[in-house]
Amino acid sequence: MSALICGSMAYDTIMVFHDKFKHHILPEKVHMLNVSFLVPVIRREFGGCAGNIAYNLKLLGEEPNIMATVGHDFEPYAQWLNRCQIPSKYIKTMDNDYTGQAYITTDEDDNQITAFHPGAMNSSHKNSIPLDAEITIGIVSPDGKEGMQLHAKEFVEEEIPFIFDPGQGMPMFNGEELLDFLDLATYATFNDYESELMQDRTGLSLEQVAEKVDALIVTMGGEGSKIYTDGKCIDIPSAQAKELADPTGCGDAYRAGLLYGIMNEYDWETTGRIASLLGAIKIEHHGTQNHSFTMESFKARYTETFGQSF
Repeated sequence: MSALICGSMAYDTIMVFHDKFKHHILPEKVHMLNVSFLVPVIRREFGGCAGNIAYNLKLLGEEPNIMATVGHDFEPYAQWLNRCQIPSKYIKTMDNDYTGQAYITTDEDDNQITAFHPGAMNSSHKNSIPLDAEITIGIVSPDGKEGMQLHAKEFVEEEIPFIFDPGQGMPMFNGEELLDFLDLATYATFNDYESELMQDRTGLSLEQVAEKVDALIVTMGGEGSKIYTDGKCIDIPSAQAKELADPTGCGDAYRAGLLYGIMNEYDWETTGRIASLLGAIKIEHHGTQNHSFTMESFKARYTETFGQSF
């Protein structure tokens, strides 16, 4: 089986400010803000939702195919994908654009100030779902607005089930547009904030949203997740992380676990636990693609964590 991961590819430039923003931002002066933060710690990571999901799905032994639009500066990322044996056949380069860029500054309170340049991501609608890839499942994750809408329709036209994962792209869509996605999607997944936004914009309760798809998955961080399916709600416990190094990318890791469970036809209780454990492993490492494991060690930790095997 093969998965097509539609979404963003980006470079994450992460900087650490060894102080607290609140010591340097005066509330009464925010209308004339002019501040500078000294950041002696900086690192550049490979990121983007599609890249992160594909990386985690590959760790689980599956064959992810990324479909994305990138810029003329993508070569270092392409080399990384090659080392990870993740195909880049369906990644399209836009010669006049940069690859998506996120500039993230974090202070000692773990507050973040982020600037994001979408770059080539805005041209995602110029890429179409391949007909020669024998795709069995897909995911529409945050990307250019037109691209997300187009790819959802293409999945339906090709009779390929897919997960709707709007993530940080949700604010781009109004209630009617979100309802259109639900009418097309096989599955939908949100974090707790996104689920509240979905309810507010569509006027539907979570139970009503769940009626439109085969399964609705809502993640709640350390409180675990909930899977609504067949008229019931399944509570998925969170997996205990050994340390909390960096939460960035945990949601993408969880979604890779969902894809893995669906592709291998596990029940939702097992699928949710696999996704939860994958998110916990990610949070133990800085960056979104720096963790690794064998399937033998993953299954052993699953048994240790949940008291059962899969």
